[in-house]
Amino acid sequence: MRILVLNCGSSSVKFAVIDTENKESLSSGLVENIGVNGHFKAKGPEGKAEFHFDCPTHKEAVVEVQKFLTAQKLINTIEAVGHRVVHGGKYIKSEPVTQELIDYIRSIILFAPQHEGAHATGMEVAKEIFPGLPQLAVFDTAFHQTMPRKAFLYGIPYSYYEDLKIRRYGFHGTSHRYVSAEAARILNKKPEELNLITAHLGNGSSCSAIHAGKCVDTTMGFTPLDGLVMGTRSGSLDPAILFFLNKKLGYDIDRLNKLVNKESGLLGLSGLSNDMRTITQKAAEGHTGAQIALEVFCYKLAREIGGITMALPRLDALVFTGGIGENSRVVRETTLENLAILGFKIDHQRNEENGANSNHIITAEGSTPLAMVVPTNEELLIALDTAEYAKSVK
Repeated sequence: MRILVLNCGSSSVKFAVIDTENKESLSSGLVENIGVNGHFKAKGPEGKAEFHFDCPTHKEAVVEVQKFLTAQKLINTIEAVGHRVVHGGKYIKSEPVTQELIDYIRSIILFAPQHEGAHATGMEVAKEIFPGLPQLAVFDTAFHQTMPRKAFLYGIPYSYYEDLKIRRYGFHGTSHRYVSAEAARILNKKPEELNLITAHLGNGSSCSAIHAGKCVDTTMGFTPLDGLVMGTRSGSLDPAILFFLNKKLGYDIDRLNKLVNKESGLLGLSGLSNDMRTITQKAAEGHTGAQIALEVFCYKLAREIGGITMALPRLDALVFTGGIGENSRVVRETTLENLAILGFKIDHQRNEENGANSNHIITAEGSTPLAMVVPTNEELLIALDTAEYAKSVK
């Protein structure tokens, strides 16, 4: 079955056409700068396209996607549409796209202001442009809704959870779900037999503790700001620092929000870049800021992994994924060195090869727990969920 996967951001639309039978991407692309001067870039079986166009809203962006897929002779082969949605709120699994769902997503815009409105608009537009196709919303938060109360509640008055639904939601759930299932497949185990920590490391990063295929704890919280040091996000922070900056420097809410979301993390620590490739290169060349950023990133990552490991009865494997997790040998090695207390013994050659010649495993032969590198594929998982739903409503 061929599925169109849409990921509508605040000013962009990413798309891909996935063949779920052979798990291949037939076409993919990105529309950027929605609301200004739209930029379209895509590839497919009939070739590539790149151009600027008048794109005031998401509707014009999705129309261009439709035109491109028509030119690529794919449009009439698409049988369903899957939507990536960052925050699912109350939903614990993927859900069919209905007006009721769209209205609910709009009602929780404050949970993820940069994403939820765009997701709702994208779903409305897709239903208008592809009216005869089954459509499914796949939520980044859904995988984490199996966390027990003791893991998702904050130490603030319980009434804030009851009245405002303030709790730990967790994010990157589609990636955590995909790589945990892949790790089980690679190890020739059932997910129910394994206890894993999955580390999705990119410009946004999070870890999850997974027991018997279900999430029992995760590092991101009410928003994607919590947890690990990230590209431009601070990660976990003493809230009193914000009160101090308000009193001392006069920072208002908007200024504080910009500080912790856009100016912190690797960028803030290094004074150089939010890109781990640049940080690693400059650290090796002796740049002090880059060295500090790399050191703090890896230490905080190990600290968070150690913290959520206590949610498991034992640890079978630590699974690295995401752009940094899959490609940064330095980050993996330094993090595993920081986790020596858990018994990790890295194999430097395997790590250098990203586990390519050792069944994804980068720790030494016979050592436990394992450390693995497993590439994520969120679009494929969204497509597989959507195909399963589409078959059920045929």
